[in-house]
Amino acid sequence: MGPPPRDRRMNARTPPPIRPVQADVEAAVRTLIRWAGDDPDREGLQDTPGRVARAYRTFFAGHEEDPAALLATTFEDAGGFDDLVLVRDIRFESHCEHHLVPIIGVAHVAYLPRDRVVGISKIARVVDAFARRLQIQERLTRQIADTLVDTLQPRGVAVVIEAQHLCMTTRGVHKPGSTTLTQRWVGRFRHAPELRRDVWQGIGRSGSGRTPAT
Repeated sequence: MGPPPRDRRMNARTPPPIRPVQADVEAAVRTLIRWAGDDPDREGLQDTPGRVARAYRTFFAGHEEDPAALLATTFEDAGGFDDLVLVRDIRFESHCEHHLVPIIGVAHVAYLPRDRVVGISKIARVVDAFARRLQIQERLTRQIADTLVDTLQPRGVAVVIEAQHLCMTTRGVHKPGSTTLTQRWVGRFRHAPELRRDVWQGIGRSGSGRTPAT
């Protein structure tokens, strides 16, 4: 006898999850309010479920955006410019995917153009597109860098992010004032200490210039 037939469910394509409508979100918020020990029908909370639903649509708008598409328009008439481009102190607000509380910080993004440059506002938009999602800082750092590499094909990309995580400052270990720094160096930045020093100096920090681990 041959092998037993495979379960047909293994070959079936899993349908995409049905996205809740706003009424579902508002009902969930009402449940959370009751769970917290309050009454969602009292005057000060009656409109809260709708406000939260609208706020979440803004907080997580990045799930509806294609960051690579934001970099589609580039310019080749930069006069042969091929030196460091650094956009620093790009403020962002994101949300920790573990506790749904804010991550607030700044991103510093640098690249070495090959034969084209992109409008600097588009770099900030890419940061926002990835930040306005459920995130962890490590993944956010990598996504920004890798999108610039894949779309612009520059000679190098550097991304440094400094952020406060409210899941650490307002709960758990309660360490207000603590910040987390992540960095990603791609292309020439990875093996050129002098270029990394240029980035650290440009963002007002003194970097070690050591070669990142592979």
